[in-house]
Amino acid sequence: MEWRWLQFWVMVVVVLITDERVSVSGGNVTYDGRSLIIDGQRKILFSGSIHYPRSTPEMWPSLIGKAKEGGLDVIQTYVFWNLHEPQPGQYDFSGRYDLVKFIKEIQAQGLYACLRIGPFIESEWTYGGFPFWLHDVPGIVYRTDNEPFKACTLPITNYIFYMQNFTTKIVNLMKSEGLYASQGGPIILSQIENEYQNVEAAFHEKGPAYVRWAAKMAVDLQTGVPWVMCKQTDAPDPVINTCNGMQCGKTFGGPNSPNKPSMWTENWTSFYQVYGGEPYIRSAENIAFHVALFIARLNGSYVNYYMYHGGTNFGRTSSAYVITGYYDQAPLDEYGLLRQPKWGHLKQLHAAFRNCSTTLLQGMRTNFSLGQLQEAYVFQEESAGRCVAFLVNNDEKTNATVQFRNISYDLMPMSISILPDCENVIFNTAKVNTSSNKRITRSAQIFDSVDSWEGSKDVIQNFEPTISLQSDTLLEHMNVTKDKSDYLWYTMRFQHNISCTEPVLRVESFGHVTHAFVNGINTGNAHGSHDTKQFIMEIPVLLNDGSNNISLLSVMVGLPDSGAFLESKFAGLKRVEIHCNETDQFYNFTNYAWGYQVGLLGEKLQIYREENLDNIEWNNIEGYFNQSLTWYMTFFDAPVGNDPVGLNLSSMAKGEAWINGQSIGRYWVSFLTSKGQPSQSMYHVPRSFLKDSENLLVLLEEVGGNPLHISLDTISLSSLSESTSYHQIPSISLE
Repeated sequence: MEWRWLQFWVMVVVVLITDERVSVSGGNVTYDGRSLIIDGQRKILFSGSIHYPRSTPEMWPSLIGKAKEGGLDVIQTYVFWNLHEPQPGQYDFSGRYDLVKFIKEIQAQGLYACLRIGPFIESEWTYGGFPFWLHDVPGIVYRTDNEPFKACTLPITNYIFYMQNFTTKIVNLMKSEGLYASQGGPIILSQIENEYQNVEAAFHEKGPAYVRWAAKMAVDLQTGVPWVMCKQTDAPDPVINTCNGMQCGKTFGGPNSPNKPSMWTENWTSFYQVYGGEPYIRSAENIAFHVALFIARLNGSYVNYYMYHGGTNFGRTSSAYVITGYYDQAPLDEYGLLRQPKWGHLKQLHAAFRNCSTTLLQGMRTNFSLGQLQEAYVFQEESAGRCVAFLVNNDEKTNATVQFRNISYDLMPMSISILPDCENVIFNTAKVNTSSNKRITRSAQIFDSVDSWEGSKDVIQNFEPTISLQSDTLLEHMNVTKDKSDYLWYTMRFQHNISCTEPVLRVESFGHVTHAFVNGINTGNAHGSHDTKQFIMEIPVLLNDGSNNISLLSVMVGLPDSGAFLESKFAGLKRVEIHCNETDQFYNFTNYAWGYQVGLLGEKLQIYREENLDNIEWNNIEGYFNQSLTWYMTFFDAPVGNDPVGLNLSSMAKGEAWINGQSIGRYWVSFLTSKGQPSQSMYHVPRSFLKDSENLLVLLEEVGGNPLHISLDTISLSSLSESTSYHQIPSISLE
């Protein structure tokens, strides 16, 4: 068999040299039971998800170029409603939100595009991509047979919109720029809705009715290209139902019509990571195995990697508890660097398929056993005398020797060998020929000078009779903040005439974090987790004789992104009591006079922008170390060179960071994993956010930390044989 492995390299090199891309120039896009048909030709297409707002316009050409070099044909992206329509009827397609520019860059590099309009996207994106103003539309119920959601006929501030209107807005924008393949553009597919079958049953008879409406609405927009619905077995004709998951070759029931192709819209290359969670490592071998199985077993003809480049959840865009770095384990990491061997192994897989795609799309497929856990899939074109075989070993632990067409083949555990001529092995999914690499971080600057920093404490809100919002009960967090801030102050004042000698403040919360301040003094905090939707904070407190102020800061770390009846989700404080430890007495303040304040003062004054720095008083930071609700600011010069840049925040606890007024995301390095490490301590600073010198760094620290150990690092790659050093800075506990 050794000579066959030698042939592998020769054949792959030939494929890579001769597989020149034809520049996309549009054309007719249809489909049959085997594949999409573009300009009359069936296609096996490899696609990768790259989300334009999770990177920067300056990064797009490189990301798309690396995807093309990796053997992709298509770039797939969601469309982010809350970014594009932050207020009803007010649209934003600038900067990182420039969808047209992104699609045109895909076209310029000779690739196709798949536009997943949704407009519900989930995507671990805050509120599933919905703008929060949608929450306040009278009578609205999201994602069901509900007129206000589907196509409102009632004027709200003189506008008429919602799902149909936004979908139409995006389709018309693409049409106006000539970006559909039917117009000569690169867009060959569109998606309506997203994984709706996960919630369909909750809406009873209105669920299927909504599916039929959404499909018809989309098709009636006449894009000239097919529409898909992922994870939707009842997708109505002509909409194609597609698969999402890690093992669609095993789990997908196939198209719901023999006239539709087998398509995989999300092959998860890793998984999203939450604060307190470890990264999910999916091997290159495992991904390749399931891609090959999907094509062999189900006549699969479209495979999209979710994500091919994950990128960064800048600002407050990540959903509940999801970290700022997104799918860093993808073939292109958060910084856009190649993650090997994943990128290279998949590139060779794509080249192997391209070597035999005609037979896969036209040949007759048969399947038969080669052993207890071994099987063969054979595609044969009798008239042309061509044959392609997949030899599958489903045994996860043991090699297997099989006989196929009177030749003996050794199959590695959990592997698929591809034989483009039914004789010679050109590729085996478990045999990795790409060298591994790893990231190196090098400190460009350590912010260890006390004199270079300034700090300022934010205001602890107390209950005042003149406060703008008052209620006799605890209000729901999201409905009050309208997603304008993560923070909501719950404040009250009461006379201490209770008999407790050891009072304990007990707070039940459906938020993510609660900080408690009694008479202006920080008395402690508590938090939940991605898998714990409710938590209880119990803190001993000291009360004054007479009047006492209780100020509770409720914090959301992203809004929920999924689930039925998303518009009715509850967050924030649910119950507040003071218990007497020495007795069984307790005093319930849930239905009491509460005052509310949205956000922090520094947020309102936007002191993270250089032009607003003078809106507060800044002081030497020596008195601010390990203080809660503290703002820190300093200036720095950009590192020389072109390597990606990261901000190492290992010595901080929880908050948000801004560079020159642009948020690089939330940080929560004090939320440790089960292994005692932060889920994320390095935060991406895009080069386009930086000037050569005098860059403003502003941190909002909720809990406490030491900014003198922060560093600005450059990120590069080396093979695993090269040595590297990493920062070892202890984290600060939020507890």
